[in-house]
Amino acid sequence: MPEDNVEIVRQAFEAVEREGWQALLPLLDPEFELTTPPDLAMEPDTYHGEGGVRRYFQSFEDAMEDIRIVPEGEFLPAGDKVFFAFRLSARGKETGIEAGQHAFQVWTLREGKGLRAEVFASREDALRAAGLPTDT
Repeated sequence: MPEDNVEIVRQAFEAVEREGWQALLPLLDPEFELTTPPDLAMEPDTYHGEGGVRRYFQSFEDAMEDIRIVPEGEFLPAGDKVFFAFRLSARGKETGIEAGQHAFQVWTLREGKGLRAEVFASREDALRAAGLPTDT
């Protein structure tokens, strides 16, 4: 099961790269939550369900374009959770300024669908949240 979860998350981000963030929607549980922390987000929040995911990305698209979320390195399974590092990049619509950020995500899956995605600035915090050793 953990390796299946890794493959589900990996395929989800491959679909996002090809088709855009909307490709995530069919892969999410109706109770899905995305949490963005204050140390990484100008407007930290928890986004609930498909509507929350739409609100998150549409608010991003109001100011940015060429938005990419690209996993970096390996995906680590942890029971119903999957840990991975990623890079977010985008360009300001008004300014044209390129912006980028490295961070970490922990996805929790239920019955083959994303139930929760938590974003972390620190690798150690993300590993702890996934229940993995911090020296991994």
